[in-house]
Amino acid sequence: MPTGNGVRSINVDYLARVEGEGSMKVKIRDGEVEIAEFGIFEPPRFYEAFMRGRLHTEAPDITARICGICPVAYQMSSSHAMEQVMGITVGGQLRELRRLLYCGEWIESHVLHAAMLHAPDFLGYESAIHMAADHRETVELVLKLKKVGNDIMALLAGREIHPINARVGGWYKVPTEAQLQTLVEDLVWAKDAAMALVSWTASLPMPQLEQDYELVCLSHPDEYPLTEGRMVSSKGIDIDISEYLDVFQEIHAERSNALQSVIKGKGAYLVGPLARYSLNYEKLTPDARKAAESAGLGATCFNPFQSIIVRAVETVYAVDEALRIIDGYEMPDEPAVRYEVKAGVGHGASEAPRGTLYHRYEVGSDGRIIDAHIMPPTAQNQLSIEEDLLAVIRDNIDLPDDQLQWKLEQSIRNYDPCISCATHFLDLKVDRG
Repeated sequence: MPTGNGVRSINVDYLARVEGEGSMKVKIRDGEVEIAEFGIFEPPRFYEAFMRGRLHTEAPDITARICGICPVAYQMSSSHAMEQVMGITVGGQLRELRRLLYCGEWIESHVLHAAMLHAPDFLGYESAIHMAADHRETVELVLKLKKVGNDIMALLAGREIHPINARVGGWYKVPTEAQLQTLVEDLVWAKDAAMALVSWTASLPMPQLEQDYELVCLSHPDEYPLTEGRMVSSKGIDIDISEYLDVFQEIHAERSNALQSVIKGKGAYLVGPLARYSLNYEKLTPDARKAAESAGLGATCFNPFQSIIVRAVETVYAVDEALRIIDGYEMPDEPAVRYEVKAGVGHGASEAPRGTLYHRYEVGSDGRIIDAHIMPPTAQNQLSIEEDLLAVIRDNIDLPDDQLQWKLEQSIRNYDPCISCATHFLDLKVDRG
Protein backbone atom coordinates (compact mmCIF):
# COMPACT_ATOMS: atom_id res chain seq x y z
CA MET A 1 0.00 0.00 0.00
CA PRO A 2 1.62 3.31 -1.02
CA THR A 3 2.26 5.63 1.86
CA GLY A 4 0.67 9.02 2.22
CA ASN A 5 -1.40 10.94 4.69
CA GLY A 6 -2.90 8.89 7.49
CA VAL A 7 -1.85 6.13 9.86
CA ARG A 8 -0.86 2.49 9.35
CA SER A 9 -0.70 0.33 12.46
CA ILE A 10 0.80 -3.16 12.41
CA ASN A 11 0.17 -5.02 15.66
CA VAL A 12 1.45 -8.53 16.21
CA ASP A 13 0.04 -9.77 19.48
CA TYR A 14 1.91 -13.06 19.93
CA LEU A 15 5.12 -14.56 18.57
CA ALA A 16 5.44 -18.23 19.45
CA ARG A 17 8.85 -18.80 21.09
CA VAL A 18 10.60 -21.51 23.04
CA GLU A 19 11.13 -19.16 25.99
CA GLY A 20 7.84 -17.31 26.10
CA GLU A 21 5.72 -14.88 24.12
CA GLY A 22 6.56 -11.76 22.19
CA SER A 23 4.91 -8.99 20.26
CA MET A 24 5.63 -6.43 17.60
CA LYS A 25 4.06 -3.03 17.19
CA VAL A 26 4.58 -0.70 14.25
CA LYS A 27 2.94 2.64 13.64
CA ILE A 28 3.44 4.77 10.53
CA ARG A 29 1.98 8.26 10.28
CA ASP A 30 2.08 10.26 7.06
CA GLY A 31 4.89 8.12 5.70
CA GLU A 32 7.06 8.40 8.81
CA VAL A 33 7.74 5.59 11.27
CA GLU A 34 6.61 6.58 14.76
CA ILE A 35 6.89 3.22 16.53
CA ALA A 36 8.85 0.03 15.82
CA GLU A 37 8.81 -2.08 18.97
CA PHE A 38 9.70 -5.68 19.67
CA GLY A 39 8.54 -6.98 23.03
CA ILE A 40 9.09 -10.33 24.75
CA PHE A 41 6.62 -11.66 27.31
CA GLU A 42 8.20 -14.66 28.98
CA PRO A 43 6.22 -16.74 31.43
CA PRO A 44 7.65 -17.00 34.95
CA ARG A 45 10.71 -19.28 34.80
CA PHE A 46 12.58 -18.24 37.95
CA TYR A 47 15.86 -19.98 37.06
CA GLU A 48 18.00 -17.36 38.74
CA ALA A 49 15.79 -17.40 41.83
CA PHE A 50 15.43 -21.13 42.33
CA MET A 51 19.18 -21.72 41.96
CA ARG A 52 19.68 -19.84 45.19
CA GLY A 53 20.48 -22.34 47.90
CA ARG A 54 21.39 -25.09 45.43
CA LEU A 55 24.91 -26.53 45.30
CA HIS A 56 27.24 -24.82 42.84
CA THR A 57 27.79 -28.19 41.17
CA GLU A 58 24.15 -28.23 40.11
CA ALA A 59 24.40 -25.05 38.03
CA PRO A 60 25.53 -26.69 34.75
CA ASP A 61 22.68 -29.21 34.80
CA ILE A 62 20.02 -26.75 35.93
CA THR A 63 20.91 -24.03 33.43
CA ALA A 64 21.11 -26.57 30.58
CA ARG A 65 17.33 -26.86 30.91
CA ILE A 66 16.86 -23.19 30.04
CA CYS A 67 17.22 -23.88 26.33
CA GLY A 68 16.82 -27.09 24.36
CA ILE A 69 18.68 -25.63 21.36
CA CYS A 70 21.83 -24.32 23.03
CA PRO A 71 22.17 -26.13 26.39
CA VAL A 72 25.94 -26.46 25.96
CA ALA A 73 26.33 -22.68 26.10
CA TYR A 74 24.53 -22.59 29.45
CA GLN A 75 26.64 -25.43 30.81
CA MET A 76 29.91 -23.86 29.73
CA SER A 77 29.13 -20.33 30.93
CA SER A 78 27.97 -21.59 34.33
CA SER A 79 30.95 -23.95 34.65
CA HIS A 80 33.45 -21.20 33.86
CA ALA A 81 31.87 -18.89 36.42
CA MET A 82 31.99 -21.55 39.13
CA GLU A 83 35.57 -22.43 38.25
CA GLN A 84 36.53 -18.81 38.66
CA VAL A 85 35.04 -18.89 42.15
CA MET A 86 36.98 -22.05 43.01
CA GLY A 87 40.22 -20.71 41.56
CA ILE A 88 40.77 -23.48 39.01
CA THR A 89 41.49 -23.57 35.29
CA VAL A 90 40.36 -26.37 33.01
CA GLY A 91 43.04 -26.86 30.37
CA GLY A 92 44.60 -29.43 28.09
CA GLN A 93 42.44 -32.20 26.70
CA LEU A 94 39.59 -31.42 29.10
CA ARG A 95 39.34 -27.95 27.58
CA GLU A 96 39.63 -29.36 24.06
CA LEU A 97 36.70 -31.67 24.74
CA ARG A 98 34.65 -28.65 25.78
CA ARG A 99 35.38 -26.98 22.46
CA LEU A 100 34.47 -30.20 20.67
CA LEU A 101 31.13 -30.34 22.46
CA TYR A 102 30.52 -26.72 21.51
CA CYS A 103 31.32 -27.56 17.87
CA GLY A 104 28.51 -30.12 17.98
CA GLU A 105 26.08 -27.52 19.24
CA TRP A 106 27.13 -24.97 16.64
CA ILE A 107 26.74 -27.48 13.81
CA GLU A 108 23.28 -28.69 14.79
CA SER A 109 21.96 -25.24 15.70
CA HIS A 110 23.39 -23.29 12.77
CA VAL A 111 22.21 -25.66 10.05
CA LEU A 112 18.77 -26.05 11.61
CA HIS A 113 18.28 -22.31 11.65
CA ALA A 114 19.89 -21.46 8.32
CA ALA A 115 18.22 -24.06 6.15
CA MET A 116 15.01 -24.98 7.95
CA LEU A 117 13.87 -21.81 9.73
CA HIS A 118 15.42 -18.93 7.80
CA ALA A 119 15.97 -19.97 4.17
CA PRO A 120 12.21 -20.27 3.38
CA ASP A 121 11.97 -16.49 3.95
CA PHE A 122 14.50 -15.80 1.20
CA LEU A 123 12.86 -18.17 -1.27
CA GLY A 124 9.23 -17.27 -0.61
CA TYR A 125 8.12 -20.56 0.93
CA GLU A 126 5.65 -20.81 3.75
CA SER A 127 7.80 -23.38 5.58
CA ALA A 128 10.71 -25.78 5.22
CA ILE A 129 8.20 -28.51 4.39
CA HIS A 130 6.94 -26.48 1.44
CA MET A 131 10.54 -25.66 0.46
CA ALA A 132 11.48 -29.35 0.47
CA ALA A 133 9.18 -29.98 -2.49
CA ASP A 134 11.55 -28.00 -4.70
CA HIS A 135 14.80 -28.37 -2.70
CA ARG A 136 14.63 -31.96 -1.52
CA GLU A 137 18.36 -32.68 -1.87
CA THR A 138 19.32 -29.59 0.13
CA VAL A 139 16.89 -30.38 2.93
CA GLU A 140 18.09 -33.98 3.14
CA LEU A 141 21.73 -32.83 3.21
CA VAL A 142 20.98 -30.37 6.00
CA LEU A 143 19.17 -32.96 8.12
CA LYS A 144 22.14 -35.32 7.77
CA LEU A 145 24.55 -32.49 8.61
CA LYS A 146 22.53 -31.58 11.68
CA LYS A 147 22.75 -35.18 12.85
CA VAL A 148 26.55 -34.98 12.77
CA GLY A 149 26.36 -32.19 15.34
CA ASN A 150 23.87 -34.12 17.43
CA ASP A 151 26.10 -37.20 17.37
CA ILE A 152 29.01 -35.21 18.81
CA MET A 153 26.79 -34.00 21.64
CA ALA A 154 25.40 -37.46 22.34
CA LEU A 155 28.83 -39.10 22.49
CA LEU A 156 30.47 -36.44 24.66
CA ALA A 157 27.62 -35.34 26.87
CA GLY A 158 25.34 -38.33 27.22
CA ARG A 159 22.45 -37.12 25.07
CA GLU A 160 21.61 -34.60 22.38
CA ILE A 161 19.16 -32.46 24.35
CA HIS A 162 19.98 -31.11 27.81
CA PRO A 163 23.34 -32.96 28.02
CA ILE A 164 24.38 -34.37 31.40
CA ASN A 165 28.13 -35.17 31.27
CA ALA A 166 29.67 -31.69 31.67
CA ARG A 167 30.50 -30.55 35.20
CA VAL A 168 32.37 -27.90 37.14
CA GLY A 169 36.04 -28.77 36.64
CA GLY A 170 35.56 -30.79 33.48
CA TRP A 171 33.56 -33.98 32.90
CA TYR A 172 32.00 -36.87 34.75
CA LYS A 173 33.39 -39.23 32.12
CA VAL A 174 35.74 -38.67 29.18
CA PRO A 175 35.67 -40.58 25.89
CA THR A 176 38.38 -42.89 24.63
CA GLU A 177 40.36 -42.09 21.52
CA ALA A 178 38.57 -44.93 19.74
CA GLN A 179 35.16 -43.49 20.60
CA LEU A 180 36.06 -40.10 19.13
CA GLN A 181 37.42 -41.73 16.00
CA THR A 182 33.93 -43.04 15.26
CA LEU A 183 32.94 -39.44 14.50
CA VAL A 184 35.64 -38.80 11.91
CA GLU A 185 34.08 -40.36 8.81
CA ASP A 186 30.88 -38.36 9.19
CA LEU A 187 32.82 -35.18 9.97
CA VAL A 188 34.88 -35.58 6.78
CA TRP A 189 31.60 -35.82 4.87
CA ALA A 190 30.24 -32.87 6.87
CA LYS A 191 33.11 -30.67 5.71
CA ASP A 192 31.99 -30.89 2.08
CA ALA A 193 28.36 -30.55 3.13
CA ALA A 194 29.11 -27.40 5.12
CA MET A 195 31.01 -25.90 2.19
CA ALA A 196 28.02 -26.66 -0.03
CA LEU A 197 25.73 -24.99 2.53
CA VAL A 198 27.82 -21.81 2.33
CA SER A 199 27.46 -21.75 -1.45
CA TRP A 200 23.73 -22.39 -1.24
CA THR A 201 23.06 -19.65 1.32
CA ALA A 202 25.18 -17.23 -0.73
CA SER A 203 22.93 -17.90 -3.73
CA LEU A 204 19.80 -16.75 -1.90
CA PRO A 205 18.30 -13.39 -2.92
CA MET A 206 19.85 -11.10 -0.34
CA PRO A 207 18.21 -7.87 0.89
CA GLN A 208 20.65 -4.99 1.12
CA LEU A 209 20.89 -3.39 4.56
CA GLU A 210 23.99 -2.11 6.33
CA GLN A 211 23.64 -1.23 10.02
CA ASP A 212 26.15 0.65 12.17
CA TYR A 213 26.13 -1.91 14.98
CA GLU A 214 28.48 -1.96 17.90
CA LEU A 215 29.47 -5.58 17.55
CA VAL A 216 30.27 -7.40 20.81
CA CYS A 217 31.71 -10.86 21.39
CA LEU A 218 34.47 -12.87 23.02
CA SER A 219 37.95 -12.66 21.56
CA HIS A 220 40.81 -15.04 22.24
CA PRO A 221 44.36 -14.40 21.00
CA ASP A 222 44.82 -17.89 19.58
CA GLU A 223 41.44 -19.20 18.46
CA TYR A 224 38.01 -18.37 17.11
CA PRO A 225 35.79 -17.69 20.13
CA LEU A 226 33.71 -20.49 21.61
CA THR A 227 34.28 -20.90 25.31
CA GLU A 228 36.74 -18.26 26.54
CA GLY A 229 38.28 -14.84 25.91
CA ARG A 230 37.96 -11.15 26.67
CA MET A 231 34.87 -9.13 25.81
CA VAL A 232 35.60 -6.83 22.89
CA SER A 233 33.59 -4.61 20.58
CA SER A 234 33.96 -2.96 17.20
CA LYS A 235 34.00 0.43 18.91
CA GLY A 236 36.70 0.03 21.52
CA ILE A 237 35.49 -2.18 24.37
CA ASP A 238 38.18 -4.58 25.61
CA ILE A 239 37.52 -5.95 29.09
CA ASP A 240 37.87 -9.03 31.24
CA ILE A 241 34.68 -11.04 31.76
CA SER A 242 34.71 -9.99 35.43
CA GLU A 243 34.15 -6.37 34.27
CA TYR A 244 31.08 -7.24 32.20
CA LEU A 245 28.52 -5.55 34.43
CA ASP A 246 30.70 -2.44 34.65
CA VAL A 247 30.10 -1.86 30.94
CA PHE A 248 26.78 -3.58 30.16
CA GLN A 249 23.50 -3.19 32.01
CA GLU A 250 19.95 -4.47 31.78
CA ILE A 251 17.01 -2.11 31.59
CA HIS A 252 13.29 -2.74 31.79
CA ALA A 253 10.99 -1.57 29.03
CA GLU A 254 7.34 -1.30 30.05
CA ARG A 255 6.17 -3.21 26.98
CA SER A 256 8.32 -6.27 27.74
CA ASN A 257 8.82 -8.67 30.63
CA ALA A 258 12.29 -9.53 29.35
CA LEU A 259 15.10 -7.22 30.39
CA GLN A 260 16.93 -5.47 27.57
CA SER A 261 20.68 -4.96 27.53
CA VAL A 262 22.55 -1.79 26.67
CA ILE A 263 26.09 -0.51 26.78
CA LYS A 264 26.14 2.01 29.60
CA GLY A 265 25.96 5.55 28.26
CA LYS A 266 25.60 4.37 24.66
CA GLY A 267 22.73 2.01 23.94
CA ALA A 268 22.11 -1.01 21.71
CA TYR A 269 24.74 -3.53 20.67
CA LEU A 270 24.82 -6.75 18.66
CA VAL A 271 26.01 -10.20 19.70
CA GLY A 272 26.08 -13.29 17.51
CA PRO A 273 27.56 -14.53 14.23
CA LEU A 274 28.15 -11.12 12.66
CA ALA A 275 30.05 -9.95 15.74
CA ARG A 276 32.18 -13.08 16.03
CA TYR A 277 32.95 -13.13 12.31
CA SER A 278 33.82 -9.45 11.99
CA LEU A 279 35.97 -9.27 15.13
CA ASN A 280 37.73 -12.64 14.70
CA TYR A 281 37.86 -13.22 10.95
CA GLU A 282 41.59 -13.93 10.89
CA LYS A 283 41.12 -16.78 13.39
CA LEU A 284 38.82 -18.78 11.13
CA THR A 285 40.37 -21.83 9.53
CA PRO A 286 41.77 -21.31 6.00
CA ASP A 287 38.90 -23.25 4.44
CA ALA A 288 36.31 -21.27 6.40
CA ARG A 289 37.88 -18.01 5.16
CA LYS A 290 37.97 -19.44 1.64
CA ALA A 291 34.28 -20.30 1.89
CA ALA A 292 33.48 -16.79 3.11
CA GLU A 293 35.43 -15.25 0.25
CA SER A 294 33.71 -17.46 -2.31
CA ALA A 295 30.37 -16.36 -0.84
CA GLY A 296 31.25 -12.72 -1.44
CA LEU A 297 31.89 -11.79 2.18
CA GLY A 298 34.69 -9.50 3.23
CA ALA A 299 36.55 -9.52 6.54
CA THR A 300 33.60 -7.78 8.22
CA CYS A 301 29.84 -8.05 7.76
CA PHE A 302 27.20 -5.55 8.88
CA ASN A 303 24.23 -6.79 6.84
CA PRO A 304 21.93 -8.69 9.25
CA PHE A 305 20.40 -10.68 6.40
CA GLN A 306 23.83 -12.10 5.55
CA SER A 307 23.95 -13.71 8.99
CA ILE A 308 22.58 -16.82 7.28
CA ILE A 309 25.79 -17.03 5.23
CA VAL A 310 27.98 -16.33 8.26
CA ARG A 311 26.30 -19.17 10.16
CA ALA A 312 27.17 -21.50 7.31
CA VAL A 313 30.79 -20.27 7.38
CA GLU A 314 30.91 -20.89 11.13
CA THR A 315 29.63 -24.41 10.46
CA VAL A 316 32.67 -25.01 8.24
CA TYR A 317 34.85 -23.74 11.07
CA ALA A 318 33.13 -25.98 13.62
CA VAL A 319 33.72 -29.06 11.46
CA ASP A 320 37.37 -28.14 10.96
CA GLU A 321 37.83 -27.54 14.67
CA ALA A 322 36.16 -30.82 15.57
CA LEU A 323 38.46 -32.75 13.25
CA ARG A 324 41.53 -30.96 14.65
CA ILE A 325 40.57 -31.77 18.24
CA ILE A 326 39.87 -35.42 17.51
CA ASP A 327 43.14 -35.80 15.58
CA GLY A 328 45.18 -34.51 18.54
CA TYR A 329 43.19 -36.16 21.31
CA GLU A 330 44.83 -38.16 24.08
CA MET A 331 42.58 -39.48 26.82
CA PRO A 332 43.35 -37.55 30.04
CA ASP A 333 44.20 -39.34 33.28
CA GLU A 334 41.41 -37.62 35.23
CA PRO A 335 38.00 -36.50 33.92
CA ALA A 336 37.96 -33.31 36.01
CA VAL A 337 40.18 -30.90 37.91
CA ARG A 338 40.04 -31.41 41.66
CA TYR A 339 39.35 -28.36 43.83
CA GLU A 340 38.46 -27.18 47.30
CA VAL A 341 35.14 -25.39 47.74
CA LYS A 342 35.52 -21.66 48.29
CA ALA A 343 33.25 -18.66 48.69
CA GLY A 344 33.32 -15.90 46.10
CA VAL A 345 31.92 -14.34 42.96
CA GLY A 346 32.54 -15.79 39.52
CA HIS A 347 31.86 -14.66 35.97
CA GLY A 348 31.61 -16.80 32.85
CA ALA A 349 30.78 -16.21 29.21
CA SER A 350 30.72 -18.34 26.10
CA GLU A 351 29.46 -18.01 22.55
CA ALA A 352 26.08 -19.63 22.06
CA PRO A 353 25.11 -19.97 18.37
CA ARG A 354 22.98 -16.82 18.83
CA GLY A 355 25.68 -14.82 20.66
CA THR A 356 27.40 -14.20 23.94
CA LEU A 357 25.85 -15.80 27.02
CA TYR A 358 26.98 -14.23 30.31
CA HIS A 359 26.64 -15.75 33.81
CA ARG A 360 27.53 -14.37 37.24
CA TYR A 361 27.25 -16.31 40.50
CA GLU A 362 27.91 -15.61 44.15
CA VAL A 363 28.72 -18.75 46.12
CA GLY A 364 28.95 -19.20 49.90
CA SER A 365 31.62 -21.08 51.83
CA ASP A 366 29.29 -24.10 51.94
CA GLY A 367 29.35 -24.28 48.15
CA ARG A 368 25.75 -23.15 47.77
CA ILE A 369 24.60 -20.46 45.38
CA ILE A 370 23.70 -17.14 47.01
CA ASP A 371 22.88 -15.20 43.84
CA ALA A 372 22.71 -15.84 40.09
CA HIS A 373 22.57 -13.49 37.11
CA ILE A 374 22.15 -14.68 33.50
CA MET A 375 22.09 -12.52 30.35
CA PRO A 376 21.08 -14.58 27.27
CA PRO A 377 21.90 -13.39 23.74
CA THR A 378 18.30 -12.93 22.58
CA ALA A 379 17.66 -10.46 25.39
CA GLN A 380 20.89 -8.63 24.58
CA ASN A 381 19.88 -8.26 20.94
CA GLN A 382 16.37 -6.92 21.53
CA LEU A 383 17.20 -3.27 20.89
CA SER A 384 19.21 -4.11 17.77
CA ILE A 385 16.21 -6.06 16.50
CA GLU A 386 14.07 -2.95 16.95
CA GLU A 387 16.61 -0.81 15.11
CA ASP A 388 16.58 -3.31 12.25
CA LEU A 389 12.78 -3.24 12.14
CA LEU A 390 12.89 0.53 11.87
CA ALA A 391 15.40 0.40 9.02
CA VAL A 392 13.50 -2.32 7.15
CA ILE A 393 10.22 -0.41 7.42
CA ARG A 394 11.83 2.77 6.12
CA ASP A 395 13.41 0.95 3.19
CA ASN A 396 10.17 -0.88 2.31
CA ILE A 397 7.50 1.56 3.42
CA ASP A 398 5.69 1.48 0.06
CA LEU A 399 5.24 -2.29 0.05
CA PRO A 400 1.76 -3.79 0.43
CA ASP A 401 0.98 -4.98 3.94
CA ASP A 402 1.55 -8.68 3.29
CA GLN A 403 4.97 -8.06 1.71
CA LEU A 404 6.00 -5.72 4.49
CA GLN A 405 4.97 -8.37 7.00
CA TRP A 406 7.20 -10.89 5.22
CA LYS A 407 10.20 -8.55 5.37
CA LEU A 408 9.67 -7.85 9.07
CA GLU A 409 9.41 -11.54 9.89
CA GLN A 410 12.57 -12.19 7.93
CA SER A 411 14.45 -9.43 9.72
CA ILE A 412 13.47 -10.84 13.13
CA ARG A 413 14.56 -14.33 12.11
CA ASN A 414 17.99 -12.99 11.17
CA TYR A 415 18.70 -13.24 14.90
CA ASP A 416 17.60 -16.87 15.31
CA PRO A 417 15.80 -15.80 18.50
CA CYS A 418 14.91 -19.26 19.85
CA ILE A 419 11.64 -19.49 17.90
CA SER A 420 9.79 -22.72 18.60
CA CYS A 421 7.76 -23.00 15.44
CA ALA A 422 9.29 -23.45 12.02
CA THR A 423 8.75 -20.37 9.90
CA HIS A 424 5.83 -17.99 9.81
CA PHE A 425 4.75 -16.94 13.24
CA LEU A 426 3.35 -13.43 12.90
CA ASP A 427 -0.36 -12.70 13.05
CA LEU A 428 -0.50 -9.38 11.26
CA LYS A 429 -3.25 -6.83 11.81
CA VAL A 430 -3.27 -3.56 9.89
CA ASP A 431 -5.43 -0.54 10.75
CA ARG A 432 -5.38 2.27 8.23
CA GLY A 433 -6.33 5.83 9.00
